[in-house]
Amino acid sequence: MTNQLIKWFIKDYQDISNPKVRENYGKLAGIVGIITNLFLFAIKIIAGTIFKSIAITADALNNISDAGSSVITIIGFKLSEKPADKEHPYGHARAEYISGFVISLVIMFLGLELIKSSLDKIINPEPIQFSYLTVAILAIAILTKVWQSIFNKTLGKRIKSAALAATGQDSMNDVLATSAVLASTLFAKFTGIQIDGYMGIVVALFIIYSGYKLVVETLDPLLGHAPDQDLVEEVEKKILSYKGVIGLHDLVVHSYGPENWYASVHVEVPASQDVLESHDLIDTIERDVLKELNINLVIHMDPIVTDDEMTNILRGQVNEIVRKIDPELSIHDFRLAAGKTHSNLIFDVVVPTGFKKHNEELRSEIQREVSKINPNYYCVITFDRNYISSAK
Repeated sequence: MTNQLIKWFIKDYQDISNPKVRENYGKLAGIVGIITNLFLFAIKIIAGTIFKSIAITADALNNISDAGSSVITIIGFKLSEKPADKEHPYGHARAEYISGFVISLVIMFLGLELIKSSLDKIINPEPIQFSYLTVAILAIAILTKVWQSIFNKTLGKRIKSAALAATGQDSMNDVLATSAVLASTLFAKFTGIQIDGYMGIVVALFIIYSGYKLVVETLDPLLGHAPDQDLVEEVEKKILSYKGVIGLHDLVVHSYGPENWYASVHVEVPASQDVLESHDLIDTIERDVLKELNINLVIHMDPIVTDDEMTNILRGQVNEIVRKIDPELSIHDFRLAAGKTHSNLIFDVVVPTGFKKHNEELRSEIQREVSKINPNYYCVITFDRNYISSAK
């Protein structure tokens, strides 16, 4: 059914790189969410009112908040596809994350309000009027939410949308919450013990937890999280595939919304190679990465001496020293400045996130080991932060 809806309502649905098509996916998810959640709200609020169940009423209010969230989803996708302008040169794609954050706050606030209602139900209990109609309504709600979860996760996976994936997970949380309400209804029927208010609190806690998860998932890309490791490896593999590229380092990848990537990297080329030839190679890589991976890549060209035997030997020795200190450490931009009384070994060390030693402590340890090779060698070290993965 999901695929059929996509084919019916989204023109050129396979062209997911098209911003308009992506927006239409978001609209479809939002419209389906509004319709299904309003339907669930209507049948639950009627059942909750007639049979005096605070847990069912709480679950109904959760559905109306989900419908409101779907409206915000549509607005978010609409704003995210606005083209870049003078004030926002990277576009508006992060609006999708902002809409998800707003939804998260609404959900958490609603959960807190429902805890208050449930506590009142515990303090002032009223008997629940059991009906098989209530059971049927809750069963329909559970099945609908299961389908909602599958629907949103399918769309989210297809267009790589964290917002829709989170909405799908939220629907699955609702399945658990509604199941808890159904369990309390059946429990009261067969035992005569009223746990409606307590189940109302359970539902409210599910709502708050769901909102909290969405806050984390939507704030993460806004704050700037590490790029997907598969994407990083794909970029590295692509760059290293070109003849004339010796290596790369300092790869930094930024996301300004789903499928809106910018990156910078230092690419090492032989210093003996003609500079115009190397520059043409760099331009080619930038164009190809944009065309094939849809990443706006800026490359800094690093000429590396490859035909000096002493430099090559020392580079290998220093790299081995650094690796012995920690396998996650690496060096680049190695140069030898030889002198009559002493020689400077000039290089950068890439330090992984979470590395415990201070820069000066690490510098002293490297210098101590290098002095064992030759006491007249002095290290001039620049420390780099590794933002993505193990350096190449």
